[in-house]
Amino acid sequence: MHRSMDEPTGPAELPGARSHPAASTEYADPGGDGTPLPEPAVLTALLHRYGWQRRGGAAGRYSRWSPPGTAAGASLLVPENTAFPDTEDLLAEALTALSRSAAPSARDILVSLAVPSDEVRWWREIPESAAGAAGASGWAETEELRSAARQILLAGALAARGRAGYHGARHRRKARAALDGTLIGPAPGGRRLTAFVPVDSGRAVAVQLCHALHATREAVDYQRATGGMEAFDSAVAAGVSRELTEALVTLVRGTEGAGIDLRWAPAAGTPDGCPARPAPVEFSPGDLPALRSAGARYLREEPAVPVRITGAVVRLRRSGPRGAGIVRLRVLAGAEVAHVRVELDEEAYRIAGHAHLVGLPLRVEGRLERRGGFRRLTGASQVAPVQVDEAERDRLMKSLQENVDFFEEACAGEEPL
Repeated sequence: MHRSMDEPTGPAELPGARSHPAASTEYADPGGDGTPLPEPAVLTALLHRYGWQRRGGAAGRYSRWSPPGTAAGASLLVPENTAFPDTEDLLAEALTALSRSAAPSARDILVSLAVPSDEVRWWREIPESAAGAAGASGWAETEELRSAARQILLAGALAARGRAGYHGARHRRKARAALDGTLIGPAPGGRRLTAFVPVDSGRAVAVQLCHALHATREAVDYQRATGGMEAFDSAVAAGVSRELTEALVTLVRGTEGAGIDLRWAPAAGTPDGCPARPAPVEFSPGDLPALRSAGARYLREEPAVPVRITGAVVRLRRSGPRGAGIVRLRVLAGAEVAHVRVELDEEAYRIAGHAHLVGLPLRVEGRLERRGGFRRLTGASQVAPVQVDEAERDRLMKSLQENVDFFEEACAGEEPL
């Protein structure tokens, strides 16, 4: 579960989180616990990124950096390279000073040093309210920004799993798993938010998001200039999807403009095929009609998928003691969704019921329909139980006993899909 960088501001809502390194003792005694010290060039790059000012130093040996603006805090001495014997001492002192600095950017720098991460930054231009002028942040604005950030990251993770105009429920478990290590910062006033996406587990997501955001911007510009939607069709190859366009609508709606900026982790360098400094991508309220039209187009045109699914029967329901019925399967193989619902004729429904009772999974062929988010299988055929080893059968039977209330072959009417 994600945690905010500032605990008092409440938990973040992005899937999966790690605790804030600045709140730990990781750099309180630099190197004392075996934690490797960063490269001087990496620390220097991060200080420059966050607006720290270079204030001289000994040329070729070390540089002195001061916090941005009027932020309080002592300056840092950062060695130019590792050639001098006092390099480790200077780095340790600089990191200790950062951990004690009152500058808001100090903790962000420590995050990037502790776990090399690509940064995704969002900002929104929201009309100033009386409360905002007094320094208060609105609940709605903050939640809208967090929701949009979560959706945008998830859209990038889905695109990294596979290209589609509409993903629905497909690939979501693995997409969320790719974001497990992501850490987000606070959103002061609902206007700005930063996510740190670890390079080890999430670089593919950041790279895909970079390509998809710029492709979306180009497609929107094309639509607004020509009225045509063809650019959105080709943009699918770059990772654009209904999920991304809906997320951008959430980000922009109710604002005077919004944008996303990506920065690569200095310790990891620039990924192949990407610019060293990607240009920020901005959207305005005038882009909303194009984004909404693209989302509807993606939903309408994504085709059904032929599949052969193996799943454990977790629920059965039909309107009477005989006839066709609805079966819910927990997918074990064959499709990247957690559950599907299948309408079966009387004979296939009887087979599903027997398989459920004895703890065997069911195999069924059909078409995974986009309607309902690819959670519905139509045209079911080749319905048959699947033999499994004793250990797997025992596990399925245990699951059945724990969820016995879901076994319903009752005359209660069909459950809404």
